[in-house]
Amino acid sequence: MLEVTALEVRYGRIPALKGIDLAVREGELVALVGANGAGKTTLLRTISGVIAASAGSIRFEGDDITRMPPERRVRCGIVQVPEGRQVFGPLAVEDNLRLGAYTRPRSEALQSLESVYAMFPALRQRRHQSAGTLSGGQQQMLAMGRALMGRPRLLLLDEPSMGLAPRLVAEIFAHVAELKRLRTTTIFLVDQNASAALAIADRAYVLETGRVALSGSGAELLASPQVQSAYLGL
Repeated sequence: MLEVTALEVRYGRIPALKGIDLAVREGELVALVGANGAGKTTLLRTISGVIAASAGSIRFEGDDITRMPPERRVRCGIVQVPEGRQVFGPLAVEDNLRLGAYTRPRSEALQSLESVYAMFPALRQRRHQSAGTLSGGQQQMLAMGRALMGRPRLLLLDEPSMGLAPRLVAEIFAHVAELKRLRTTTIFLVDQNASAALAIADRAYVLETGRVALSGSGAELLASPQVQSAYLGL
C-alpha cells in the first residue's frame, strides 16, 4: 500500500531524513520507534504531505504521491492523527468529528459518526461539550475519531500515548489494537512507548538519527537485545 524509497528531508542545510526505505502492506499495523529527534514525526508529515521531500519517492497504492498536495492525499485515503492531538478547542466534540468527514458524502459521515461513538462512548456523552474542556485522554480519542471519520485507507498515528497517564495509555493502545483486529484500516504507528507499540505491531522499524537502523516483526524487535537496551530500559 505504501512504499517509501530513498526518502530525504532537509531543514535548510540540516538533514532530517537520510535515505529512508520502508513499506506498509494493506491491512498491516506497522510501528516506527526511536528516540526524540530521530525523525519519526518528520517522516509521518512527509508521507501526509505537510513537509516536502528533498529527494526520494513516496508511492501509495502504486501511484507516486511525492509531490501531491496534502489535501489530495486525504482524498486518496491518507489521514494523520497529529502529535499533540490538535483538536479545535472552542468547537463542540461533534463538530470536531464532522470536520474529519469533510471529504465524504453526508450519508457516509452520519454512518461514520455512529461508528466512532460506538468505539469511543465517552465522546457520545460529551458530544455537545467544547473539545478544549476534555481530558488529555478524551482529546486523544477525539483526534483518533476525527481521523476515522474520513474513512482512511492508511491511518498515520503520531505519538497517541504522549502525555497520558499509564491507565489511559493502555486504553488508547487497546483502541489501536481493536482497529488492527477489524482490519478495515491500515495503520502506521509512531510512538515513543516502544514496548506497547511493538507488542501490537505486525512489523516495525527503528529509526535512529534519520536512518532506519533495524526492521523486523514486532515480536522480533521486542526481543532484540539492541532494542531492549536502547528503548526498553532492559
